[in-house]
Amino acid sequence: MAKKPISTLGQGEAVRREIVAAANRLFYHRGYNQTSFSDIAQAAGIPRGNFYYYFKSKDDILGAVIDARIEGIRAMLAAWDAAEPDPRLRLKRFSQMILGSEKDLLRYGCPMGSLNIELGKAQPALKAKAKKMFDLFIDWLTRQLAAVGHANAARLAMEVMGRAQGVAVMTQVYGDREFLHAQLAAFDAWVESLPG
Repeated sequence: MAKKPISTLGQGEAVRREIVAAANRLFYHRGYNQTSFSDIAQAAGIPRGNFYYYFKSKDDILGAVIDARIEGIRAMLAAWDAAEPDPRLRLKRFSQMILGSEKDLLRYGCPMGSLNIELGKAQPALKAKAKKMFDLFIDWLTRQLAAVGHANAARLAMEVMGRAQGVAVMTQVYGDREFLHAQLAAFDAWVESLPG
């Protein structure tokens, strides 16, 4: 394991980001409760003793991972909004994002869903923070559906998110790529049918 210097503020921030990136991958691939400080230190290439300089607990790391995921989701949704004026085409970006995650979905399921389910079993306070990732998508979906004239856009957004989670679970359980493609094609066809 290579030691990383922490001599300057810039290097320190880079090390912190590397820890968060390594933890993010491990929490998704192994699960939060199955990942230890040592696992994260090894994946980040940082001596475990240096960890406490950046994070006092694994819960602190999880908080930073969720913050990074939320920041990434916000940036992605803002980019979709900026790139496309038509809300129907924005909604198609949602299905394209899922399709772009196909390989990971087949192996690990949805990173948001799996984390929320795991935390909900034993760590409800942490789950409350992780739920914010869903809130961002649901708020965004609500705005798109309202823009095409759905009176009950918030409820429909929850249904869309629920269906996406169900598709992610079944894709992972059965390792069924064709099922994923068929469900996303059906979603895109539904989006095409929306008034514009």
